[in-house]
Amino acid sequence: MVRFLADENFNGRILRGVRRVNPDADILRVQESPVYGASDPDVLEWAAREGRILLTHDIDTMIGFANARLKAGQPMAGLLAVHDDAPFGQVIDDLLAILGASEPHDWDNKVVFLPF
Repeated sequence: MVRFLADENFNGRILRGVRRVNPDADILRVQESPVYGASDPDVLEWAAREGRILLTHDIDTMIGFANARLKAGQPMAGLLAVHDDAPFGQVIDDLLAILGASEPHDWDNKVVFLPF
């Protein structure tokens, strides 16, 4: 089962839209986790240990930290990056498709932009 970790700044409207259609979606917000307030590299490390794909709007820094992890040979459960101005409906549809039609290992060590 695909599991997400939503970064501190991830839009709650998108998360609510996913949960409205799929109430069983396993989405944990960073604010509800032990890494609340932690640095981006620590959030990525925790997400990797927990097998959670990170959802972020932090295009400027999080992608660089994710790529540095990969370059160093450190595993990552995946990073889904969403521009702040991306249409909510498309992002929600993409996340629902990921939940319904993929396995966690499909996202290992990948950085992907949504919407597709």
